[in-house]
Parts: sequence; structure tokens; C-alpha cells
Amino acid sequence: MANEALCVAMAAKGETVESLAEKVRVDPKTAGRWLTSGRIPHPRTRLAVAEVLDRDAAELWPEPFRRRDLPWFRPWAELEQDATSIRSYEPLLVPGLLQTEGYARAVLGTGGLLPAAEVDEIVAGRLARQAILARDAPPQLVAVIDEVVLRRLVGDRAVMAGQLAHLLRVVEQEHVQVRVIPAEVSWRTGLAGPFVLIRLPDGAEAAYVDNQLRGQVVTESADIASLGGRWESVAGEALPRRRSIELIREVATTWT
Repeated sequence: MANEALCVAMAAKGETVESLAEKVRVDPKTAGRWLTSGRIPHPRTRLAVAEVLDRDAAELWPEPFRRRDLPWFRPWAELEQDATSIRSYEPLLVPGLLQTEGYARAVLGTGGLLPAAEVDEIVAGRLARQAILARDAPPQLVAVIDEVVLRRLVGDRAVMAGQLAHLLRVVEQEHVQVRVIPAEVSWRTGLAGPFVLIRLPDGAEAAYVDNQLRGQVVTESADIASLGGRWESVAGEALPRRRSIELIREVATTWT
């Protein structure tokens, strides 16, 4: 689908794909995709294009500004959009960036704790976040999960079959790894709870930790260092990439 707002803005300023690409320092092929494929550039690039065209970025790419996330989650969602690398540990569930719609709905809808409309909004926001893995320069994602995540029923068997099939598809991409901690690994401090570490283009790091009520963005260097140590612990217990894929494939057959 063509981005008509961008086409009109470029025509009004007399910009071509080549001239716009030069001004915002991207490859012309990348800029061309913004027009014809619905690709959304990085937040910083969106702002640079908007400045060149003298338009509001929300006018050119409204979707990222229609945040469906919970208010307390939005600061993290914005940081995540700029990430160059993501390291995620999740002991109980498939990480949100790798969830299918069916799996996400099953997780959020369990117990009827959230109204259906709110579930719809959160699921839509979660799926929209996943677009960062398909952009031109995606972040490197390494997700470490416990084996129980693959074997615990979420929704029904069809949901689980679809979710594990999705994991097997995404790990075919060079920038995505899913590594599994075998069930026989004994408990240790690093396994205490989920967290995510990201690196930003300027080298800064941030983290996200979750609890029963809401998540928290962490930027203090001492806390980042502590979580970095926990990451080394959980990553050290995980199977290598290829063996993890074999285990996911093995467990997937039990859900079909």
C-alpha cells in the first residue's frame, strides 16, 4: 500500500526518492520502500524526513503515534523502537516480540481480568511492536526462555502449535535467536524473573523488568550491570542456537 501522505509531501517540496534519501542519509532503496511497501523508518529517521518535508511525522506515519500500549508501558515501547540489540529472558511465557496473536490473546484473556476491548488494544500494540524485527536494519534479538514455556498449555493445542511454528519461522532470520534452558537445569538467582536489556544507537543501555502490576524501565548503571550479570547466568545455562531450534521443533510435534 502506497504512503499517499508521504508522496504528496515530497511532491509539494519537489523531493525525489534520491534527494530525500541523500538529505536523511539513507539508501535510496530504503526511502523507496517507505513509499511503496508501507515500511516505517526508525523514529529518528521519521523526524528527519518530517523536518525536510516541513510536515509533522505523525502526518506522514500516523500508525506509530496511535500507541495502543498501556500508559506505563509507552516509555519502554519508544526506547525499544530505537534498540540496536535486545536481550530478553522469560521464564514463563514466550516474549511479547515473538508472540502470535492467538497466544497473546490467550495470555491476556485468561481469567477475565481485562475487558475484551482492553485485550484488543494491548494485543494490537504488541503485534505492532514486532514490526521492528522486519525493518531494514532490525535489532539483534536474543531471547532466552525456559523449556517449560514450550510445554505449558496457553489457550488450546492449536494456539500452542501455531506459536511454536511461528518461533521456528522467526529463528530462520539471522538477527533472531531463541535459546532454551533445559528443564533439568536447577534453579539459580538469574532465573528469578523476566527482564529485557536493550542497547541504543549511542551505546547507552536500558532495561525493563516486570511484575504482577506493571513494568519498570531501568536506566541506573548499577542496576543495568546487575541485570547484565543475571543475563550471563541465564544465557550460560541455555542450549546453543541450533540445539535450541531442535528442541523447539521436537516439542512442536507434541502440540499437533
